[in-house]
Amino acid sequence: MNRIMRLQQQVEYIREIDKLKSVLRQSLLMDASRQENDAEHTWHLAVMAVLLQEYAKEPLSDMTRILKMLLIHDIVEIDAGDTFAYDEKGYLDKREREEQAANRIFGLLPLDQKEEMLELWEEFESERTAESRYAAAIDRLQPLLHNYYTEGAAWRKHGVKSSQVLARISKLSEVVPELHEYASGLIHDAVVKGYLAE
Repeated sequence: MNRIMRLQQQVEYIREIDKLKSVLRQSLLMDASRQENDAEHTWHLAVMAVLLQEYAKEPLSDMTRILKMLLIHDIVEIDAGDTFAYDEKGYLDKREREEQAANRIFGLLPLDQKEEMLELWEEFESERTAESRYAAAIDRLQPLLHNYYTEGAAWRKHGVKSSQVLARISKLSEVVPELHEYASGLIHDAVVKGYLAE
């Protein structure tokens, strides 16, 4: 493949992922002014991953890999849409929808980059490495912070209970125990303040 053709494929992918800015999540921005989009979520996760790495229980040998996983893990939502964390029905075909999206979107790239992106996406989804477990833990923590600081906006809208949120963050206890303890405290406080149903 010549360089011009390669660059055209890369630019086409760059154009395509711009659509991530239009994929809305259930979480509101922390100032509660509007819904967060997937691109904002991705940026926030990347910053959190760098800042909070000292809390990882397992040694993290490759922060660049973690950042790559976080930057691409939700790109599939351009096609598959954002599945709300507590939407049991939405999870029934989530994997199938997202696999199709991953193959189409990453398929826009030159073959070597397509393979790298698919591998990173699969690693994130499987949580089979210390880096992917840490990335997934940060991905579970971030929406909790948004919900806490918006007085449970998405939780209340969808009738989410504290037991569901505790279950959602349970893996944090193995990956980032101090952050799990902190998050559990926020959940307890959210129940006390009426942000989250018991």
